[in-house]
Amino acid sequence: MNKNNKPSSFIDVRNASFSEIGIGITANAILLIVHVNSLFLKHRPKPTDLIIVHLALIHIVMLLTMGFMTADIFGSQKLWDDIKCKSVIYMYRLMRGLSFCTTCLLSVTQAIILSPRSSYLAKFKHKSSHQNMYSIFFLWVFNTAINSNFLISTIATPNVTSACLLFVTESCSLCPVSYFFRYIYFALVAFQEVSMMGLMALSSGYMVILLYQHKRQTQHLHSTNLSPKTSPEKKATTTILLLMSFFVVMYFLDFIVSSSSRMLWNNDPVRLCVQMIVGNGYATISPLLLISTKRQKSKDDNKCVIFL
Repeated sequence: MNKNNKPSSFIDVRNASFSEIGIGITANAILLIVHVNSLFLKHRPKPTDLIIVHLALIHIVMLLTMGFMTADIFGSQKLWDDIKCKSVIYMYRLMRGLSFCTTCLLSVTQAIILSPRSSYLAKFKHKSSHQNMYSIFFLWVFNTAINSNFLISTIATPNVTSACLLFVTESCSLCPVSYFFRYIYFALVAFQEVSMMGLMALSSGYMVILLYQHKRQTQHLHSTNLSPKTSPEKKATTTILLLMSFFVVMYFLDFIVSSSSRMLWNNDPVRLCVQMIVGNGYATISPLLLISTKRQKSKDDNKCVIFL
C-alpha cells in the first residue's frame, strides 16, 4: 500500500494501537516486578506467583511484537525480509496461544488452592508449584509445535498485491497452505481452545460454588454475632473469576472480528489494526486488574498490622 494514500482513519487507529501497547507493557512490567519479588523474596510464595510472572512475560513479548507489526503496517520502518516476517508473526501467534493456556492454568490452580481439605483436589495443593513448572513447559512445547504453521505460511511481500494473500503488515502476508496442513492446524487449534475453555468453565464453576458456600457460612456468622473475615484466598478467587469473565468476553469479541476478516479475506490495514487492538485488550487490562487486587491486599495487611 502506498504510504501517501493511507486514509485519515489510520491516525486514530495508530494512536489507539500505540497507546494500548504502551499502557499494556507498563502495566505488565509492574505486575512482573511485584510477583517476582513475591516469588523470590517470600519464604513461601503462592503457587499462582509463578503463573502470573509467566503471564506477564508473555504479554510483554506479545505487545512488543504487536508494536513491531503496527509500526510496519503504518510504514514507519524499512520493509522486512522473509526471516523477520516469519519471526515476528510466529512469535506473536505463539504468545497469544500461551496467554490463552496460561490463563486457563491460573484458573485451575486457583480452584485447587480454594478447594477444601475434604476435596479430591486438596491432594494437589502441596504439589501445585512443581506441577505448574511442568505444565508451563508442556504448554511451550505444544504451542511451539501448533503455531509452526506460521513459519511456513508467512512470507515477505513488499509492494505485492494478490487475491490469494492475506495482508498482515506492510511487508508480510499469509499465503494459503495445502488443505492437509490447514486441516491439521485447525484441528489442533480447535482441540486446544475447546479443552482450555472447558477447563476454565469447570474451574470457574467450581470456584463459584465454593464462594456461594462461603457466603452462606458468612451469613450464619452474622446471625450468630461473630465477626466474619474474608480470607485472601477468597479475594484472590473473586479476582480470578473476574479475570476469566473478562477473558471470555474479549475472546469472543476477537473471534467475531477475526472471523469476519477471514470470511471477507479483506486486505484492509485498518480492519487488521482494530482486530489487533481487540485481540490484545486482555493483555493490557488483565495486569491492571491484578495490580489493583495486589494493592488492595497490601492495604488490608497494613490495616491488620496497625490494629495489632
